[in-house]
Amino acid sequence: EVKAAIVTCGGLCPGLNSIIREVTNCLWHQYGVRSILGIQGGYNGLSDPEEYAPIDLQPSIVREIHHKGGSILKAGRGGFDAKKICDNLEAMGINMLFTVGGDGTQGAAHLLYEEALRRGMKVSIVGVPKSIDNDILFFDKTFGFDTAVAEASDIIRNAWVEATSCFKGVGIVKLMGRDAGFVAMNAALASTIVDLVLIPEVSVSMEDIMLHVDATLKDKNFMVIAVAEGAGQEHVATGKNDSTGHTIYGDIGTHLRDQINSHLKPEGGRSFYIDPSYIIRSCTIRANDHIYCTRLARDAVHTAMRGYTGVVVGPIHNVIVLVPSKLIAMGKRKVSVNSSAWQSCVQTCNMPFALTGLSQSKKK
Repeated sequence: EVKAAIVTCGGLCPGLNSIIREVTNCLWHQYGVRSILGIQGGYNGLSDPEEYAPIDLQPSIVREIHHKGGSILKAGRGGFDAKKICDNLEAMGINMLFTVGGDGTQGAAHLLYEEALRRGMKVSIVGVPKSIDNDILFFDKTFGFDTAVAEASDIIRNAWVEATSCFKGVGIVKLMGRDAGFVAMNAALASTIVDLVLIPEVSVSMEDIMLHVDATLKDKNFMVIAVAEGAGQEHVATGKNDSTGHTIYGDIGTHLRDQINSHLKPEGGRSFYIDPSYIIRSCTIRANDHIYCTRLARDAVHTAMRGYTGVVVGPIHNVIVLVPSKLIAMGKRKVSVNSSAWQSCVQTCNMPFALTGLSQSKKK
């Protein structure tokens, strides 16, 4: 008899509730599973189920949850302890676990798989890749990314309104993207009103940025910039790490704002800075993105029911495949400056060669 559980780890992302809903419905309606637990607080809920009590999931509970953002299971960070979690899985009788999260979550899921294998536990551990930055290795796209891009595009339009309503106005929007610039790049492509995109994969000088600002303002009297949060860290590096060992990034958005304001002040220009921060990740999933979530969720269930474990489901060339979770944890996918997507972005924004990263690519 199957007793399943689903856990959402890390930060929020559009579509978490869609994944929870479809995993529940597929288990219930297609396989007749009547014991489905929603683990609260990420891996914390598996390490300490008494503190983070699980929720009994059924179709009536999840029926309308995809109409709101966030996660009904309260996604959380930390709390991973493979031995303790395996003890609790055995105690709770769970033999099917769906882990929804990014490379860190899936890396932890691989350690859990290894511990379960060592004990001879009959448990299927299947991952669903999640990253608002779209930086999961191998897979075409992560769920929630299209929704985040759509939200970001709307916000860029607000920056454009501000910039075009001012003499020598520069609208600046800082978007999510610690290590990869997919959100900023695609939002610029979708909005078609951006003049400069700054991403973590491309190092730039402030001098080159100001030259482009001057040229753009001379040409049309306004400008719009989209900047990923991880871009330009060579200018704002903190040299600090947080409690989990991750680098604490400097604020490139406010730095860029202050630099441009200082540069434009003598001539009367100014910037309009917008930091939507968590807005693009806490929103309700868009229609096509929801459909994609349901596809991933169903295939995750079918994968577990076939007896696979220690794998993550996702599309490669639009075909859902299984990739060992340990491979997902090997690193992060990044924007290639030689890709057609980045070249399209460069051309759409009419960016000068010095800001495209192509000179860096040639040197490598």
